[in-house]
Amino acid sequence: MQKFISFITLLFIFTISTAQTKFGNPEIDPIQIQKDYVTWSAYNKKIMLSRDFTALDNSSKEITKEAFLTALTNASLIPIRLKSQDSVYVYKLFKILPKSDTSIKATMNQEAFDALKNYEMEGKPFPQFSFKDLDGNEVSNETMKGKIIVIKCWYIHCAACIKEFSAVNALVSKYKDRKDIVFVSLAEDNPEQLKTFLARKPLSYSVIPNMKEYMNNTLQLNAFPTHFILNKEGKISKVLNNYESLEVALEKESRF
Repeated sequence: MQKFISFITLLFIFTISTAQTKFGNPEIDPIQIQKDYVTWSAYNKKIMLSRDFTALDNSSKEITKEAFLTALTNASLIPIRLKSQDSVYVYKLFKILPKSDTSIKATMNQEAFDALKNYEMEGKPFPQFSFKDLDGNEVSNETMKGKIIVIKCWYIHCAACIKEFSAVNALVSKYKDRKDIVFVSLAEDNPEQLKTFLARKPLSYSVIPNMKEYMNNTLQLNAFPTHFILNKEGKISKVLNNYESLEVALEKESRF
């Protein structure tokens, strides 16, 4: 068994060293990054599966983003960015070594599953909606027509949702002069709970209460926070699960 593992490792190294492509080499050693879960996780946080990128399989063949995410969801693979210009993103699949922490595969499979689900929503019309926010303002497909809509889905007891408040508030401030960009949040909690909570932790978005059923059944969300960016035609441009990805995607969408 030990000889088999050693052979697989050598084959893995050989594949990396000979896989010269027009896209360049890995920005980090795919073997060293797997030495433990903490090391891999720290690097993986820099990989944004929601962004637009050129996707390569583990033999350096260019594939679709859907195929890339599907492979990550079902197989023992991790994505590594290849060396390129700052504005160019090329992700390549590398095999997870047999001796690597099993948590790497489990975490990667789940992250890729969520990313694939989000990707499959992109380009589709956002479901019809007509709600009132905490201030009594109507928020609907009609009132938001012709605008870029940024939607944050969250709830009071979601630590990750609250942690990014200061960052998303800064994003609202950044685009305050853009009348064609609006920020709306859907919250699971009732108005009284939200008003009490937001008095201590302000959110610059328009806040719509009692959205648990809509988010669970209509949007079918299973991860929070989830951010949507809708284009001016009312279609879903991006679905994202963290502020860093949101900032990048909104910067791109705001140019149109």
